Amino acid sequence: MVDSQKILVTGGAGFIGSHVAGNLTEHGHEVTVLDDLSGGSLENVPAGCEFIKGDITDSKLVDHLFESHKFDLVYHLAAYAAEGLSHFIRRFNYTNNLIGSVTLLNAAIRQKTSRFVFTSSTAVYGTGQLPMTEDMVPRPEDPYGIAKRAFELDLQAAAEMFGIEYVIFRPHNVYGEGQNIGDPYRNVVGIFMNRIMRREPMPIFGDGKQTRAFSYIGDVAPTITQGGFEAKAKNRIFDVGADEPVSVIDLAHMVAEIFEVKPNIVYLAPRNEVMHAFSEHSALRKVFGARENTPILEGLRRMSLWARAKGQHTPTPFTNIEIVENLPENWRRLMQ
Repeated sequence: MVDSQKILVTGGAGFIGSHVAGNLTEHGHEVTVLDDLSGGSLENVPAGCEFIKGDITDSKLVDHLFESHKFDLVYHLAAYAAEGLSHFIRRFNYTNNLIGSVTLLNAAIRQKTSRFVFTSSTAVYGTGQLPMTEDMVPRPEDPYGIAKRAFELDLQAAAEMFGIEYVIFRPHNVYGEGQNIGDPYRNVVGIFMNRIMRREPMPIFGDGKQTRAFSYIGDVAPTITQGGFEAKAKNRIFDVGADEPVSVIDLAHMVAEIFEVKPNIVYLAPRNEVMHAFSEHSALRKVFGARENTPILEGLRRMSLWARAKGQHTPTPFTNIEIVENLPENWRRLMQ
């Protein structure tokens, strides 16, 4: 790593953000975490970080932070990453995941921040493009993916106009210690573990044959951290995650095995989602070198130890559903 830098990590009280912030502080950097605690928690904020509670859509707060801290780098990980729910919270999705991102970028440009590291999503690809690679034309199919792709394009435009460097990562289906297992809309690994600890059935939309490349946090966060400093990553986009896809039904059986219980599964009506999603990572390896690739059973075992220690969580419903038409029934019940 280079000499100590002043770094802003948005979403640093959340899942991936807290791991990235921790990696940065371990390398001696001066890290400020900005998080509204809507999905994260104070206990996730690594020791040694300055914590600011606030919203990335608050332009006055964001401008003040950049003016007072003169950040060298920004790691932008704050987002409400409920892809399936984004159809029903469209205004909230675009306000937080697009307008909030632009608010940060404006401040970074004005204060001459050198590099902006952004966690996008493989949701930008849409369906039918397998394996997903960075040279494919994105075709996002849900508001979450659309917002992520829109900000990717905005970063590219800002780089051309103002010279700010960017590095974009598209992680997918990351799981591990520190994940919010009380969120009933996203992070299927956490949902399964929480339901088992609550002695409730694991919910699966459709037949469970959907496949995802479930990616352990300890393999993903160090690469994202490195993105702020790797010269060859300048103005590049990288898929980051596991190489091998796993079906949701197989995942449910794996989680049950880890918890030493019989799989108790409830099948729900299919929802509008991409059936298969996994990436090819040769571009990432060429720039960042060989990466850890934790076997899924080992990653699940590590997460399960953490989850058992934390205990089960009462699911926290989203309180501002904007559209109820076609809302999945199990999510509709959470509103009651």
